[in-house]
Amino acid sequence: MKMRKRFSRAALGELWASVRRNKEYYFLLAPFAILFTCFFLIPIGTSVALSFSDFNMVQFPDFVGLQNYVRMFFDDSVFLIAVKNTLLYALFTGPLSYVICLFFAWLVNELTPWLRTIFTFLLYIPAMSSAVFTVWAFIFSGDQYGLVNSFLMQLGLLREPVQWLNDPDYVLWVVIGVQLWMSLGAAFLSFLAGFQGIDRQQYEAAAIDGVSNRLQEFWRITLPNMGPQLLFGAVMQIGAAFAAGEVGTALLSAAGAGGIATDYAATTLITHMLEVGTVRNEMGYAFAISVFLFLLMIAFNAIIRRVLRRFTE
Repeated sequence: MKMRKRFSRAALGELWASVRRNKEYYFLLAPFAILFTCFFLIPIGTSVALSFSDFNMVQFPDFVGLQNYVRMFFDDSVFLIAVKNTLLYALFTGPLSYVICLFFAWLVNELTPWLRTIFTFLLYIPAMSSAVFTVWAFIFSGDQYGLVNSFLMQLGLLREPVQWLNDPDYVLWVVIGVQLWMSLGAAFLSFLAGFQGIDRQQYEAAAIDGVSNRLQEFWRITLPNMGPQLLFGAVMQIGAAFAAGEVGTALLSAAGAGGIATDYAATTLITHMLEVGTVRNEMGYAFAISVFLFLLMIAFNAIIRRVLRRFTE
């Protein structure tokens, strides 16, 4: 016991001495640390704590143990649909969007500076615009005047209009397609910055060493030099893929479907959590869903880090 007390006192003494030696750095980090604690650590801890309660935003939380988690997996069919849709959404929009961002960043980087600026702006516009959902709702309108239906009917591929945003067989894939179109966001800019930061002399040295084509340059020089950007882009794409919901809700709202697809065909964990928390006022259960989503994102983030380890170390 005495040894433990001495060890703890020694450790605290070393910690305090370190703080005193580096007090300027801690002072500079203090604003970020305070904001990070207030807006990240405390909300996460509060969400985890309230996920074990029955909380309706009016009455004081009532501790219910694992009841919310048991209900989530065994007594909520919509949750299981949301998990399936979220995984499908993440499977297609995550890797595909990641590759698309990397490919377009590589193409834009090869342009002259003024063309690079123009195409960067044009490709980044969809990520900034919020009015595009009305256009996409018109494109996939379920009547014969919708652009997709009109085009396919003129080609003779359809005899009658397809309800793209109301049919459970199609709505999720339409939402995924729109999300892919809007996916050139922070990851695209990160990759473009990574390409700009590579020393061109490395390519000249590689050419002398026998690298003879662009694919070898890309694999042996470009990717190893873009470890931080690749990891940042992966984290951003994971977050965007698993936090999916805004695109589907906005698209269905623009189409007059009230933001919810038939048979919950486009419902994701985010939209289900928002419905449970804001419409039903079951905040304890909504927090349980958010904790599950948080752990799911951490798990996939760990997998991606292992995959990208060779480029980030």
